[in-house]
Amino acid sequence: LGLLPSVKPSCASLLSAGTLWLLSVIMSVYACPNICHCTDRNGVVVQCTSSNLENIPSNLPRDTVVLLLSSNRIKHIPKETFTDLYRLRELDLSHNAIDSVEVGAFQGISESLRTLDLSNNHLSSLPKDTLAKLHARVRLSHNPWHCDCSLQEVLRELKLDPETVNEVSCYTAVQEEYVGQPVIQVLDSGINFCNFHHKTTDVAMFVAMFCWFSMVTAYIIYYIKHNQEDARRHMAYLKSLPSTSHVSKDYDTASSGF
Repeated sequence: LGLLPSVKPSCASLLSAGTLWLLSVIMSVYACPNICHCTDRNGVVVQCTSSNLENIPSNLPRDTVVLLLSSNRIKHIPKETFTDLYRLRELDLSHNAIDSVEVGAFQGISESLRTLDLSNNHLSSLPKDTLAKLHARVRLSHNPWHCDCSLQEVLRELKLDPETVNEVSCYTAVQEEYVGQPVIQVLDSGINFCNFHHKTTDVAMFVAMFCWFSMVTAYIIYYIKHNQEDARRHMAYLKSLPSTSHVSKDYDTASSGF
């Protein structure tokens, strides 16, 4: 009986710790960011549209199925942003200011995601593996894309939304003639931007080799001219010396005087 007072606080503390842990789990699963509106319809729909967000909220419910983040001021999507949202099926990031997406940004949701909207942003390029392994239908329209080999390789791996595919246009390009044209139409016409890349590399190598050859040639010419100058100076010096025959005559004249 004397031990009861010391046992009760221990049980209470354990109960309190367990309760806090349970609450933290519940909050991580069901909590909704203050700036967003969440509804539960066979999975949580998180509505954060037009909320003046500059970053993607970090405390999103883990059972989020639809995440709407359009019309904000988001500029960058870091690596592993959505890793815990294993049930996410629809992600709307349209009408933001996104100009960069890290490789691994969609890690953890590549299997579950069905729709990804990145339209109306500031994207001009993407790392090759950024959207790799995605099964989602992707919208990339109305971005200032730079049409080159890198973009061609990215598009090759994607399932583009057919309704907006012709709105993915070249804002800039490796060849000026393709600016303003839909990327898919350019590629379907048989154009291969990677060939331009290889040609550019070949030209750069040719220019480098030409510069190297020019430097070697210039050095050889300088070396020859320098040797010619040395030879001329040496010959002039030799000519300035008294000749052997003249020295011999002077010696014979001196000898006959004796």
